[in-house]
Amino acid sequence: MSQSKFTLRHYENLHIPLWLLKDTCWMMHWKWMGIFMIIPTITVALIITIRSRKHREVWINSAICFWITANAYWMCTEFWNHEEFKYFAAIPFGLGFICTAGFYLSKKPNPDA
Repeated sequence: MSQSKFTLRHYENLHIPLWLLKDTCWMMHWKWMGIFMIIPTITVALIITIRSRKHREVWINSAICFWITANAYWMCTEFWNHEEFKYFAAIPFGLGFICTAGFYLSKKPNPDA
């Protein structure tokens, strides 16, 4: 089975402009573009997390997935004027904090270190 031509670093570098574009759409109130950008942004975050599963960074990458999920949910509540539900974003934000704690408490060594 052949390896993908994209390294983990390529995905990380792709992830930044996707995230920036999603948040820019949010700021500019471009509803449908912002909603559309959730899909590639979370997809790339999941790819990064899956590819880092053998490394300690899986915890941080999981936290980023939760962060983007919370962020996207919050954006949707604002787009559809249901800000009373935005506080449910605390659930994935909290899971992100737990993942971050997992990173700092993890004794799993990095093969690259």
